Amino acid sequence: MKIAAAQLAKNLTSMPLPAVIWLSGDEPLLVLEASDLIRAQAKKAGIEGRISIDVDGSFDGSELIAANQSLSLFGDRELIELRMHAKFNDKGRKALMEYIAQPNPDNLLVIVSNRLEAAQTKAKWFLQVVAAGWWLPIWPIEHSQLSGWIRTRMQQAGLQPEPDALTLLVDRVDGNLLAAKQEIDKLQLLAGAGQVSAEMILNSVSDSSRYTVFDLSSAFLSGDLTRTLKIMHGLAGEGIEAPIVLWLISRELRLVIELCEAQVHNQSVQEVFKRLRIFEQRQKDYQSAMRRAPVNHYQRCLIACSKIDAMIKGQTKGDPWTLISEMLVAISAPQLPAYQL
Repeated sequence: MKIAAAQLAKNLTSMPLPAVIWLSGDEPLLVLEASDLIRAQAKKAGIEGRISIDVDGSFDGSELIAANQSLSLFGDRELIELRMHAKFNDKGRKALMEYIAQPNPDNLLVIVSNRLEAAQTKAKWFLQVVAAGWWLPIWPIEHSQLSGWIRTRMQQAGLQPEPDALTLLVDRVDGNLLAAKQEIDKLQLLAGAGQVSAEMILNSVSDSSRYTVFDLSSAFLSGDLTRTLKIMHGLAGEGIEAPIVLWLISRELRLVIELCEAQVHNQSVQEVFKRLRIFEQRQKDYQSAMRRAPVNHYQRCLIACSKIDAMIKGQTKGDPWTLISEMLVAISAPQLPAYQL
């Protein structure tokens, strides 16, 4: 039968293991985790042995038939895994049908493949496999679902992400679930349980870099153009992703705009610093930016950040680092005509 990925854990604990389970999908992490669940439940059921067979274009099924008919050295039950690197040829498909017709009740066959084509899922032989066991099609997490998926994963790890932290992490991993898992594991080691701020995300990203994103922030806010571009190129060379830098620029622009607007309306800038939790040693950087250009300049810069975001996401062609460097010039040295806002 066909089952959804969300049903797997429940089915494994509430139903007997079938003769065959087929996992198909293009998301490596979800396929790996589903495989791990099956192996763990198989072990609980007394299936201690494991045989892994790679299926390529020359696979003739003889290894599968031999594994099905033989007993292990110690008489253990076997988990037989077929790792699909190519479609079954005629011989391989015939061997699979032979296995399905007379499965060894002591064994469990697990087939792991990439996403299946619609025509394949309607083939008579495939329907026979599904009738004999479970077919688990695993679909990628859509971009609209990614934020919720990461939030759930972080909460399961004992982490409570602040909204900005979640947004930043989603931009950083860009749909790569393996990367998301690695980042969450890293945050768990660095922070333990509790709140996760955007600053913690940034620290975890740049902790092994020569420069940090905070160095970049201080440089462009204070108007040191030479140091700004040097740090930006250093971060890019060290593998810091463009979305991280864009997020930082956008955040700092919003803070500068809020401070400028408070000043325009004769509000206490010090009260705004206090409310925004901007420490005294960093206040001079923001004050330098406020003196360098009027609020409408920074508002145009913030709007122009959408162009960089579109390029990062592949919606427009070009190198986002070029636009980022031009944006940093516009912030650090607004008198220079380097950026068309």
